[in-house]
Amino acid sequence: MNATRLIVVRHGETAWNVDTRIQGQLDIDLNDLGRRQARQLAEALADQSIDALYASDLLRAWHTAQAVARTSGVAATAEPLLRERAFGHFEGRTFAEIEARWPVEARLWRTRDPDFTPPEGGESLLTFRARVTDAAAALAARHVGGLVVLVAHGGVMDVLYRAATGQSLQAPRTWHLGNAAINRLLWTPQGFSLVGWGDVAHLTQEAGDEAGVPRA
Repeated sequence: MNATRLIVVRHGETAWNVDTRIQGQLDIDLNDLGRRQARQLAEALADQSIDALYASDLLRAWHTAQAVARTSGVAATAEPLLRERAFGHFEGRTFAEIEARWPVEARLWRTRDPDFTPPEGGESLLTFRARVTDAAAALAARHVGGLVVLVAHGGVMDVLYRAATGQSLQAPRTWHLGNAAINRLLWTPQGFSLVGWGDVAHLTQEAGDEAGVPRA
């Protein structure tokens, strides 16, 4: 079977995760807990025969991937197409600030309107989904029969889960997007399928996963 095994991971925690502040494509690094989570993730994957390691080039994902690279001996390759969704003028704002300042836009965002594009450079969910799924499929296709690790963002994890389970873009989220959780997918030319999701057994302290917040 022309299949690629995928381990897809959200970056470790950042201070903005704790503050419920939208990061989008702003380059926010890991906090102390996030760096610890990255090390614990790397230890958990140390016995895996990883064929390739790709990561968003934003620091929070890149530094998480670097921890895995040091333990596995597999060099990380930066892939900007794995970046978080661009949120335009939402970026840098807390959820409460967005609700107060742009209530109409906030409603479109929270109800996951697939066509809603945050002003000033944002992406619609439709555009974001196409970017992420196309990029992940292309990376998987380079390593058929192998194991590929992708380190990215909450929104990327959300899109990949929906692609693997057939969930629509507007379906309410019932799954977690934990920082540094291990999620397993299978890719074939027919698409993605779910193997396992939300494994946090390797983490001694979990970060908030912003459950119920429409990150993508």
